Amino acid sequence: MSTGKGLRGWLRSLVGRRSEPLDANRADLVVVVSSFDDAEACSTALERAAEATPAWQAEDEAVLRHHLALPADRVDRAAELAGQDGYVVAGTGDGNVPPAAVDGVSVILQRVQVLDALHCAQEKSRMASLAQRLGGTALGWDALQPQDSAG
Repeated sequence: MSTGKGLRGWLRSLVGRRSEPLDANRADLVVVVSSFDDAEACSTALERAAEATPAWQAEDEAVLRHHLALPADRVDRAAELAGQDGYVVAGTGDGNVPPAAVDGVSVILQRVQVLDALHCAQEKSRMASLAQRLGGTALGWDALQPQDSAG
């Protein structure tokens, strides 16, 4: 499996990691990987993303976002529970909610982390469980990295 580590990644590894964590509000963040197919393994999505443009950079932090459809009255509870693991609500609305989610809203929960297949799969499963417990569904996930490190 490719890690997406090109010359830039190799040079960064020689110099060392950033001392500051990635700011999830940076204007230059772009989606470098996404999966909205329940059957797709995180490893497959990440491998595909390492070869895409912009490429996912395995050694760099990413903003991991989980897209959920939840009953409107359960959003605060989801934020509270996910917040225990460092997630914050990055957006809500009624877009992208499947028809089965009557009275549902779309919710994006995000946190910054170095993304790998194992931890991605764990978080995907955790979010699916959270959504189900609250009467909703996990729609999928994506991750963002700065354009300068993604290109």
